[in-house]
Amino acid sequence: MKKHWYDYLWIPSLLYLSLGFFNILFAWLGLLCFFIPLLFALIKGNKAYCNRYCGRSQLLDILGGRLGLSRRKDMPKWMRSKAFRYGFLLFFLAMFFLMLFNTYLVFAGVRELHQAVRLLWLFDLPWNWAYHGEYIHPAVVQFAFGFYSIMLSSTILGIVSMIFFKPRSWCVYCPMGSMTQLICKAKNRKP
Repeated sequence: MKKHWYDYLWIPSLLYLSLGFFNILFAWLGLLCFFIPLLFALIKGNKAYCNRYCGRSQLLDILGGRLGLSRRKDMPKWMRSKAFRYGFLLFFLAMFFLMLFNTYLVFAGVRELHQAVRLLWLFDLPWNWAYHGEYIHPAVVQFAFGFYSIMLSSTILGIVSMIFFKPRSWCVYCPMGSMTQLICKAKNRKP
């Protein structure tokens, strides 16, 4: 089967996670993974990004498929349910807005920069080696720590899902996939 340029988008996903580990400001690049799928859904009215261009799903395919790290089992019915998907989307959005609020608090001078990555929204991991600058506003850096936390946590959830279930099980409840699906349904609804 002929490879296309988009078959290698797993490389930028892996680079993103690696670069953010050493310099947290690279976390801002993750906004591309946030806005591009939404733009695809808004403009084209389809989930082409999820189906073809998502580097994370490609990475999970490689780890679970080619490297055989997946048990290749079906997900439980409750994890495939609308209630779980949209519940996880609401949880994810709550964490996203909490991250934005914390960034605002740093911007307003109410709170100091917290140089930690919050793993799985529960555990703070010290990450103070990833930023040593003094020339960038602390709120910009706080956003980077928060966004990297979200991206790393969701990647870990994707890997855990890939190990226990089929390689792309994360895609079933991925918040971006749920948001783009809602956008596509609204855009393609017949009057």
